[in-house]
Amino acid sequence: MAAAAFYDVDGTLIGTNVVHAYAFYARNVPTFAGKLTRSAKLAASLPFYAVADKLGRKYFNDIFYANYKGISEDRLWVLGEELFDKVIRKRVFGDMVALIKRSRDEGYRQVLITGAIEQMIRPLAEYLEIDDWFANTLEFDAGYATGRLTPPVLAGPEKAAFVRRYALDHGLDLNVCRAYADSASDIPMLSTVGRPVAVNPDWNLRATAVAHDWPIIEAA
Repeated sequence: MAAAAFYDVDGTLIGTNVVHAYAFYARNVPTFAGKLTRSAKLAASLPFYAVADKLGRKYFNDIFYANYKGISEDRLWVLGEELFDKVIRKRVFGDMVALIKRSRDEGYRQVLITGAIEQMIRPLAEYLEIDDWFANTLEFDAGYATGRLTPPVLAGPEKAAFVRRYALDHGLDLNVCRAYADSASDIPMLSTVGRPVAVNPDWNLRATAVAHDWPIIEAA
């Protein structure tokens, strides 16, 4: 069988999101003034980000990742490991770890596709022994983040297009592939495969899953 299981990450495999990740980075920039400024700006912007996310995940990403401007690439990789050890590891859903193991034993290739940045995802992918993982990539200039993402930005329909390209490149049968996600923004990706599964779904995805008789998992 040539098939893969595709996973969103935030809310699907772990109980954290990109805001939690940036908050960790903001608290650990080198200077006290930097910590205070970044943390205060994040707190003040949370309502705006909630609205931006409803307008579209790509729009949210373009705005949100501007927060990373000025953080060094080296520090992002170091803090990514610390973020996993101190925050993410204990928020991984045990139910999904067991599901990944079963899926691997059944012969499915395990693939993560996420809008989070690669510095956050690499330690998680290694911990879960994932076959392939794809995350958003920050743009850097002279070793410091510019606050922009490099294309393609993995969000919404682009994740669905990515799944189709991946399947074509690896000779996979999308009709027997699986996909797991928690948000309505990932309905295009879920609709790309023959076996979509909603995990801890938001209300919109739950309604879609019920309407189309997709399985629903309440993971913990």
